[in-house]
Amino acid sequence: DLVRQIPMAALVAVMIMVSIGTFSWRSLRDLRTHPRSSSAVMLLTVVVTVATHDLAKGVLSGVLLSALFFARKVGRLLEVQREEAGDTQVYRVRGQVFFASAGQLGATFDYQHVAPKVQIDLRDAHLWDLTAVAALERAQEKLAAHGAEVAVVGLNAASRTLIEQVGGRGGGH
Repeated sequence: DLVRQIPMAALVAVMIMVSIGTFSWRSLRDLRTHPRSSSAVMLLTVVVTVATHDLAKGVLSGVLLSALFFARKVGRLLEVQREEAGDTQVYRVRGQVFFASAGQLGATFDYQHVAPKVQIDLRDAHLWDLTAVAALERAQEKLAAHGAEVAVVGLNAASRTLIEQVGGRGGGH
């Protein structure tokens, strides 16, 4: 009730002064020196806020873009090493496997020169979503289609549970 007595123009003026006082004008000049992803998030947030006149939409768009940049960055941290052990090819997977890195996982297997036995070692990896499970299953199917006996080893409990929940075979065959 008390706030209702303040004229709307006065509240707008206060908000404008708070915005001017809290906005870092130097950040505009530093856009070129900041990481491109940070600058893109800031610019998108400002543009959406101004275009929609809704700070919540601006912040939400900035958070979503930031999440996409983060997923892309983490997705690049996946590492797969291939080793030969007699008649077995061993693929050691390290990192996080999810929608941003699942394609990379599938692309690392050599489907042209498949050994009689293939082991996919996930001891140092974690499957996060359905895309990761699908990529693992696709790799298993392709390797098996080329005549390999495929075994998946080292799944952590959470990854195994995810595979079981979505009906995957994951544990190898």
